[in-house]
Amino acid sequence: MLRPPLPTAGRALILAGAGLLALPALAAPSQEELLEMLHKLNQRLDRLEQRAGAPGPTQPLEVRVQKLEEAQSRIDRGLESENISENEPDLTSRLKAVEYQSLNSLKAARVIESLEGVTAGVSFTNVAQSPNGVPAHSPAGMENSQLNYRADAFVTLPLPTVGDTESRIFAQFRMGQGSGLNALTSYSKPNATGFRLQSNQPDDSVAVLGQAWYQASIPLPFGGFKPHSREKLEINFGKMDPFVFFDQNAVANDETRQFLNTVFVHNALLDAGGDIGVDANGFTPGFRVSYLNHQTKSEAWRLSLGVFGAGKGANYEQFFTSPLILAQAETQWRLDGNPGNYRVYYWQNGQAPGYDGVVRPRSGWGLSLDQRTGDAWTLFGRYSQHIVGAGARFDRALTVGAEIAGFGWDRGGDSFGLALGWLATSDSFMRDSATADANGDGTPDYGYTATSGEQVVELYYRYRINKQFELSPDFQYISRPGAAPGATAITVIGLRAQLSF
Repeated sequence: MLRPPLPTAGRALILAGAGLLALPALAAPSQEELLEMLHKLNQRLDRLEQRAGAPGPTQPLEVRVQKLEEAQSRIDRGLESENISENEPDLTSRLKAVEYQSLNSLKAARVIESLEGVTAGVSFTNVAQSPNGVPAHSPAGMENSQLNYRADAFVTLPLPTVGDTESRIFAQFRMGQGSGLNALTSYSKPNATGFRLQSNQPDDSVAVLGQAWYQASIPLPFGGFKPHSREKLEINFGKMDPFVFFDQNAVANDETRQFLNTVFVHNALLDAGGDIGVDANGFTPGFRVSYLNHQTKSEAWRLSLGVFGAGKGANYEQFFTSPLILAQAETQWRLDGNPGNYRVYYWQNGQAPGYDGVVRPRSGWGLSLDQRTGDAWTLFGRYSQHIVGAGARFDRALTVGAEIAGFGWDRGGDSFGLALGWLATSDSFMRDSATADANGDGTPDYGYTATSGEQVVELYYRYRINKQFELSPDFQYISRPGAAPGATAITVIGLRAQLSF
């Protein structure tokens, strides 16, 4: 009867035994040595049988070898299938289990690799404010306490590099309810977190795609050796918030954690004054190009130019007609080893809204400065002024202040902020404020002759409960709101809760 070939280990054992018996007489081992060799051969065969699950050594050698061959055949058949069966040899099941574990580990590693560099986050801001001293000519409801919330979710997705060029896509979704006290006739707006869809339906809280833009970072010079590059060209296009790239500030830039009043969050003429020209939700389509030079790491400098939709262009209707143009130069200096950022910029908005309802071009320039002066103190200042400013209620703005970290009172995660602002009324608004009728309904919108300007003070204390949760009591004082003569000062007491993940 023909049999399938013996496994390699079985054939080797039989050949080894036969070879021992066939040795020449001159080299024949002694009887003791021969018995020792046969004993070792039998032990090895026992171990093979144990691995294969074959019967013990009580059977003849030929039967034992045959059983080993059959066990090997079962193993081979089991390995031909990807499924694990309870009827297959234990060795086969164990090999398949190890293989599946390896494949799962490889799959997980590939998923992690595909997510490398991806960042995402969610923030939730809730603000409650109570006013006192609201002018009688303010819209109805402004004398009441207001509550609002805003939620933001964002994700940054890196794209495969092309040569030395790195690129990424950024997307942000926003939703919220409640516009806060921002309908006051004051120049400043007390709540920069106020966000609600412009549908006149307070119940609407649909999420909107706020930002979605692409960025390419290109090392310079072109074709150079990237690790030695100390220059970079950045290109952005898409829907964005222009303040992400212009008029930044380390102390007065984030209404969810720092100052709440719009005149301290950004350039007052651009934001509270309306020169930024974004859509009703605060975003606009645009393009930005930037050159960064960090030959000296501690004193890097950057030049940026942006072209954005303004007015109807922010809604994609007339983007190429009178857009918003922003140009900025910035550098970083060190004062006694403490870093500081210094920015100067120019803007031109071809579709700026006026207090009389007329859309006109407006332009201006501004400064944004922040400087650390120690471990705890960081000072900031902004100044802005119109070059062409017809139709603006105020045409000059100065804001200064400081943020103090809580190291001095053993609360390193806390911060105290103080800011002062001066908003100077434009000559045209002082002349026209008593008769200005933006709605064209025959009724003056303001009903008073504006005086020289408005002053704003804000204080907050940011109390860190943990890394994700902060509470910030806030106090604002608005003197001569809207530059109305004899107007009672407005005080606003608020509480902000901030969750970040």
